[in-house]
Order: sequence, then structure tokens, then C-alpha cells
Amino acid sequence: MTHANDVAVGIVGLGGIGKHHATKLTERGANLVGGMDIDADARRRFHEEFDVHAYESETDLYEDCDAVLITTPNRFHEEYAVSALKAGLDVLLEKPLAHTVESAERIAAAARDAEGFCMVGFNNRFAEPVQVIKGYQDEGRFGETTHVEANYVRRRGVPGRGSWFTSGDVAGGGALIDIGVHAVDLALYFLDHPEVVEVSGETRSEFGSRDDYAFVHMWGDDNGAEGFDVEDSASAFIRDADGNTVSLEVAWATNRPTNDEFVIRGTEAGATFDRGSDELTIHEARSFDGDSHHFSDTEVETREGDSHGAEQAAFLEAVAAGEAPAINTIDEALSVQRVIDAIYRSSERGEAVRLD
Repeated sequence: MTHANDVAVGIVGLGGIGKHHATKLTERGANLVGGMDIDADARRRFHEEFDVHAYESETDLYEDCDAVLITTPNRFHEEYAVSALKAGLDVLLEKPLAHTVESAERIAAAARDAEGFCMVGFNNRFAEPVQVIKGYQDEGRFGETTHVEANYVRRRGVPGRGSWFTSGDVAGGGALIDIGVHAVDLALYFLDHPEVVEVSGETRSEFGSRDDYAFVHMWGDDNGAEGFDVEDSASAFIRDADGNTVSLEVAWATNRPTNDEFVIRGTEAGATFDRGSDELTIHEARSFDGDSHHFSDTEVETREGDSHGAEQAAFLEAVAAGEAPAINTIDEALSVQRVIDAIYRSSERGEAVRLD
């Protein structure tokens, strides 16, 4: 059987997240064989830092690979994912699946027809506290999970204005499709990815489009309000076929404290998980023989984890085994993309959108 670190893996898209993945791969001793980018400076920097070939054409890279990680801007996910799948490669595609639901549908169709598989990069599922929550759910400690409060809120955290992140044409949206996609995926993961039937949402652009946008830190360079044409926050309510629900708050910028909490509510117990700090608390209420009523809040300490590293390990092990992973599947990612699209459509129409 092939060892995971023997898998010849390449990276398409050599920007910040591509470099991050390359660093994680080399730290684990993986067989990183090359990268590809249309930008010559990106290729030069990648070659100098990782001492592997950096190609201008993806077809040249694919000839050397068993698998690829695709970390391009969202608009180009389809082009490279479909060509890699047609070349017989296994693919780890960074979130979101695509910049539009139509593009996502085409990627999913290509994956279903392909010899290889496509795994989608929702790395938060691999966080240690998330795995603890899923373990307790599987054991029945929570009873039936009925509602998830999902928050991914930055006080001021618009990525570099004028970058592809703030271009609707390239990214497909703003805060919702960038960080909100993580929150939607994790909430649906806690509900075992149910059939979503109704979505009501509102997106807002209140800060990033202002000339006087006030911030302390910014990822990337600030090229001003002219390069910002997307939303910087979104609120939504999601309902599944069994009546279970998700309340969603997402923001790159808003006048409130940062909030990374996910609150899981079940019929027997619940949990609060802080995605930013990895803090996890289990909430329970009990009585003994109808008496001694009490509440208990149990703090759970987990090992310090590396969600991107764990995600890469799962991907490479699946490639080595020749079997598609059961986690982070293309169909789950497509379900998330449909919810994101429904939130945008609901906001545009001013009414709830049915998905059934």
C-alpha cells in the first residue's frame, strides 16, 4: 500500500493560502513535487522557498502529480478542479466550492464522473473540539441536536480592499462566501448535513465601501473603497426538513465585539465552542429521582491541534488508499454552496427562499 507521504502532490495557486498549504506539507514530510501559477513572481517565490518546480501551465504540473491542492481565487476553482479531475488526479479544493452555485454544480458533476475524487477544504471540521462534539453526539450525550447558533464575526476584518476577496466578480461575494461559508458548513456538520428546505437572510455593505473605513489591522493592502463591491456582513436563518434550525451571524466588519462562538443545542445537553480559542463547554441539566435539580457546565480541554495539517493528512491518506474520504465530500460542499446562494437570493428578494 502506498504511504501518504509518498503521494506526489502539487499546488495550483501560489498565493498566501497556497504557500500556507505548501509549508504544512513540507513540515509533515509530504512529497510536494511542484506548483503552478500564472504570475511569474509567485512562481519565482515558490521555487525559491520550497525548491520545487513552479509551472506556468497546469497540464505540466499534472504530469508530475498523483493529487493536487487548488488554492486559486474562487472564480478559477472550476477551471482547475475540472481539468485535474479529467486528468485522473485526486483534488483537495479550498473552500468555497466555487464563486457561484452554477459553477459549483459543474464541479460536482465532473467529480461524480471522474476516476479520482474531490475533497473540499473545510478545515474547521478537523479542529479537536469539533471532533469531541461529534463524538459526544454519536454517543447520544446531546440527545437530538435541534439548533445551532453559528457566529463568525470580526469587528474590523475586511481583507485587503482592492484584492480579489473584495471583488464580487472574482470571489462571488464578500464576508458570507469567504468566512460565512465556514460557519454554514460547521453548523450543517453538527446537524449531520440535513436537507435544507428554507433560508431567510439579509446581506449588508456598511463599512468596506466607506472612504473613512476605520481599522487597526488588515490582511493585505488597503487600496480604498473603490475596490470594494461586496457585502461585509450577513444574517440568516436556516431550516431543515425535520424542523432543525441554524441562526447565522457573519461579518468582516460590524460595530460589536468579535464573536467566534458556535452554540449547539440538544434535547439532553448542549455545548459552546469558540472557534477562535478552541474553548469548549458542555451544558447539562439533571435531577435525581425528581429531586436535586441542578445545572452543570463542563469545561473540556483538548490537545492543541492543527486543523489544516489534519485535513491534509486525511486527504493524502485517502489518495494513498485509493478511496474517497467520507468527510468533506463534494455533495456536502454543494449543499453549503446552495445555502450561501439562497441567502444572497433571499436578501435580494426580501423574502424567504425555499430549497425543496
